Amino acid sequence: MSAFTDALEAGDLDAVRACPKADLHNHGPLCGHRSFLREHTGVDIAPLTAPLRSMDEMHRWFAAKIAPAFATYDKRAAWLLGWEAAFLQALADGVTRIEFGDDVWAITQGLGGAAEMRDSLSNLHARVAPQVEWIPVLGMSRHCSIEALDRWLSPFLELGLTGSFDLSGDELAQPIEVFAPLYAKAKAAGLRLKAHVGEWGTADDVRRAVELLELDEVQHGIAAADDPAVMRFLADNRIRLNICPTSNVMLGRVENLAAHPIRKLFHAGVVVTVNTDDVLFFGNGVSEEFLALHRAGVLTAHELDEIRTNGLDDMRGTGQAGPDRNGEQSKKP
Repeated sequence: MSAFTDALEAGDLDAVRACPKADLHNHGPLCGHRSFLREHTGVDIAPLTAPLRSMDEMHRWFAAKIAPAFATYDKRAAWLLGWEAAFLQALADGVTRIEFGDDVWAITQGLGGAAEMRDSLSNLHARVAPQVEWIPVLGMSRHCSIEALDRWLSPFLELGLTGSFDLSGDELAQPIEVFAPLYAKAKAAGLRLKAHVGEWGTADDVRRAVELLELDEVQHGIAAADDPAVMRFLADNRIRLNICPTSNVMLGRVENLAAHPIRKLFHAGVVVTVNTDDVLFFGNGVSEEFLALHRAGVLTAHELDEIRTNGLDDMRGTGQAGPDRNGEQSKKP
């Protein structure tokens, strides 16, 4: 038995929070510490109480419930406040390894250039949460043109950033293959490659994204559970799925927590992690996510402990094989 399994079986949230955990799939300021934001903005951002029906509805909820909390701040002050709240949420939840970062589009929002944005976040991390291992993520939206994304991406890559590269937004906005040239640039720059896929799409979409973009990890990827061959492909190639259970329920992708496919994926040998997505929307930190999965009988305490350690493993430099563009085995650098 470990302290983590003991805490889960006792239903002790404080003890779960005391155990080291990772959050590898979240959206920075949307995972801010609620009471800190209430103290500084006077707005209590209460989480969702019922599932949403679409991403458009999620965007409208953000505009109505979250955006007003930052309305009295200028753009840069709001940006820094949101990020400080995100680091504080990690500390409060016992998160010792976190991956989040900004979208390349942010360079157009009056926050300074790429170097200034990088330095601001690095200084904030050093001041607020130096004990938390922070892996910066450079993100892109599927909604933007490839030309614009390429233009915004270049100054970040020129900085020699280390961390991860991600793609989010409507999975149907543009075909996945159009992003391959940008992923090739990110790979050449040494970034670990991720993408949001298989949340709204299919199991085949997950495999195609992994093959075409040469992904190391998938954000969500729960649709893979619909196809044993895709699950086997992910397991054989050690492609990690960073799953957000409550988000999947509250966005209507899973009927309820007890029916969540993370159990099926885990038992098929797929490497999975448990993450928050957006704490301000969905209400749960990583600790609550683990405890909820255990209470719902989805996975045992020992299985959840294995998943917890999956998140603490950065999976770099292990000599694992990964898929090339043709789905064949190729050695990761």
